[in-house]
Amino acid sequence: MTNITNLLLADMGVGLAVGLIVVALVVGAAVAVAATWLILKKIAKQRSAKKLDETQTRVEEMLKAAEAECKQLKREANAESKEQDFKRRSEFEQEMKEKRAEQQRTEARLNRQEDMLEKRESDISRKEQSLEAQKNNWQKKNEEIQKLQEDLSHQHELMTQELERVAQLTKEEAKKQLTDEILDETRRECAIEVRNAEQQAKEEAEMNAKNIISLAIQRCAADHASETTVSVVPLPNDDMKARIIGREGRNIRAIENATGIELVIDDTPEVVILSGFDPVRREIARLTLERLIADGRIHPARIEETVEKVTKELDQQIKAAGENAMFEVGIFGLHPELIKLIGRLKFRTSYGQNVYRHSIEVAQLAGLMAQELGLDVNFAKRAGLLHDIGKAVDREQEGTHVQLGADVAKKYKENAMIVNAIMAHHGDAEPKTVEAVLVQAADAISGARPGARRETGAGYVKRLERLEEIGAGFRGVDRCYAIQAGREVRVIVKPDQIDDAKAIFLAKDIAKKIEEELEYPGQIKVNVIREFRSVEYAK
Repeated sequence: MTNITNLLLADMGVGLAVGLIVVALVVGAAVAVAATWLILKKIAKQRSAKKLDETQTRVEEMLKAAEAECKQLKREANAESKEQDFKRRSEFEQEMKEKRAEQQRTEARLNRQEDMLEKRESDISRKEQSLEAQKNNWQKKNEEIQKLQEDLSHQHELMTQELERVAQLTKEEAKKQLTDEILDETRRECAIEVRNAEQQAKEEAEMNAKNIISLAIQRCAADHASETTVSVVPLPNDDMKARIIGREGRNIRAIENATGIELVIDDTPEVVILSGFDPVRREIARLTLERLIADGRIHPARIEETVEKVTKELDQQIKAAGENAMFEVGIFGLHPELIKLIGRLKFRTSYGQNVYRHSIEVAQLAGLMAQELGLDVNFAKRAGLLHDIGKAVDREQEGTHVQLGADVAKKYKENAMIVNAIMAHHGDAEPKTVEAVLVQAADAISGARPGARRETGAGYVKRLERLEEIGAGFRGVDRCYAIQAGREVRVIVKPDQIDDAKAIFLAKDIAKKIEEELEYPGQIKVNVIREFRSVEYAK
């Protein structure tokens, strides 16, 4: 028992000693850790202070460097600013120099325009004075005519009395005879005055008109090529004719039914003639036949397919042609359908002249003349381009191309003055604007160019015969001849029936009747000739 107790006590002492040792170790470790922490803290504090000093030193150096750099940048900025200021000052001075030069040019141009205006104003003043003088002369002449009429009335009374007494004429017979004489005399006097007035007006206006027209013609040179209502398609060989005709004629019937154009296959070697009055259909037939010949496959199904494809392509070409015409003339804002109709004119001819090129030429001529006269150039060009638009549909609808063109222009909301210019370009309506008159003149110029138009032989001979019939149908005409390919009619009158005064009115009457009854390209000159010969023989 005592041994056990001693063992227990010994164990307890050992455990206590171990515990104390552990406690001492723990306390020592804690003290060591605390001391170590304090030492580390002191070292960190010293390092922090050192780093702070180094950082402060570095910051001061950076500040000094930044300050130096700022000064350098400031100097560079000042130098660059001065350089830019100098550059801007130089550019400003150059710009001001250019503006002063432009201003001087503008002032010179304005001075020239002012001089031109003063000159025109002076010309207008002179013309006004001339017109005033003419007016005074007319008034004086009217007074003289009135006085002459009074004298004639008095003479008429005396002659009536004398005739009743001497000639034993009734009052009605004497009155009729005297009236005829007075009318002849008055007509002669009026004709003389009209001739003088016309001569004076022609002297002033003819030269200016010729200058304007010749200038417009020179500035608008155009090529001309006559066209017909038939097309000729060449063949590689005569064997191709049989393939085009097909078995029992089915191919040629398919082509004619699909295009509406007649194919003429005769003895002419290696050609096929396409005949038809619709130029668009004729072009479709020509392109179709050429493609079929190049492809070699000719049968009804292939023909219909080719016709459909060519029709679509031609529609695109027509639209492109209309747009090209619009751009070439320099007008915009046309209705899309009008553009297509203008393109269709590319395949339309009139007296052998291509209407598409003719319309462009008329537009350009009218625009040039309008520019010379100070009128609305765009209006004149638009009216000129559309003046023959009715020819694009006259194969499909009833009516003249003038009326059809006016209806088309109204349909697509064109200006009323444009419609009037279309109606007036062949005299179907009175022109309401000067531009409409210019379109008339441009149309006549374009059609009268040498080589621009031609007629068939039968139509040409018939027109010449009708010209001579019209001239010979007036009283007092001895002979009548159509010369210069129908561009002039010479009328020789009987001198005992037609005097000089009546010859003037006769020329006007013949010209008016020709305008009413005939259709012709360009213009026709009516030349009335009165020649009196007195012959005597010495025996």
